[in-house]
Amino acid sequence: MDEETGRTAGTTGQGARAGGSDSATEAFVAHRNLLFTVAYEMLGSAADAEDVLQETWLRWADIDHATVRDPRAFLVRITTRQALTRLRTLRRRKESYVGPWLPEPLLTAPDVAEDVELADSVSMAMLLVLETLAPTERAVFVLREVFDVGYDEIAQAVDRSAAAVRQIAHRARAHVAARRPRETVTPAEARSALAAFRLAVETGDMRRLLDMIAPDVVLLTDGGGVVRAALEPVVGAAAVADVLTRLRSATFQPAQVNGHPALLLRTGGGIDTVLAVRLEGGLITGLYAVRNPEKLSRVDRETAVGR
Repeated sequence: MDEETGRTAGTTGQGARAGGSDSATEAFVAHRNLLFTVAYEMLGSAADAEDVLQETWLRWADIDHATVRDPRAFLVRITTRQALTRLRTLRRRKESYVGPWLPEPLLTAPDVAEDVELADSVSMAMLLVLETLAPTERAVFVLREVFDVGYDEIAQAVDRSAAAVRQIAHRARAHVAARRPRETVTPAEARSALAAFRLAVETGDMRRLLDMIAPDVVLLTDGGGVVRAALEPVVGAAAVADVLTRLRSATFQPAQVNGHPALLLRTGGGIDTVLAVRLEGGLITGLYAVRNPEKLSRVDRETAVGR
């Protein structure tokens, strides 16, 4: 058994090409949404997740599939390895990023919200928490907590022992638990809060706005150095409300972003900003405004995510 690939040693790409590309394609397509979601949750970038899927496909197409006992596990393993390599590159790139870095938002189908665990795992708030994990910790957490992959399978994907993976999972779980939102907000509650928030901003009702946001609320704006955005987090209700009241000229459109209700801000007919919120205790504790045009290319159509 080849530990690198999880298949019988000695197989070649020639066997795959002779052994039925149709079945290989069907297997890949069947698991594509899962593989994309694994890569996206590890990277926070849809563009990079798509690149990882392309690399995964090239490796998948070049083996003898008759030797693969579990295509899903095998594909997840390849995807994880490729995403880990890319994640380490992205971390270096983020060190020189201009201003706060936010995940690339995805327009998702309404039914994603029905899978509470999936919606939570792809939320902007959770993806930012995952950013605070080391690469291997992030991979282990995503595979174990979101996709329920076994420790032995994860061990092969991250090149660690199963015992080490268990320790990493325990550490990552505690790290995330200390930073993630402490309560679950239903989609209906989120939509109601966002509708009230939108009305307060559109009407310039500062008092109502201040009643809705937490005293220590944090606003992160990601312009990537391409468009105007705050280069540091905006902290505190008064400072955040002052920024928000300047948005009255934009057109607000409700949308489902990363599994949760959000707002698309349009100016001149195009999408200028994706605004997502973090709700806790009935108050908005975090706002995430993505303005970098390079990150807005996928909010004009739905992106399929899944487990």
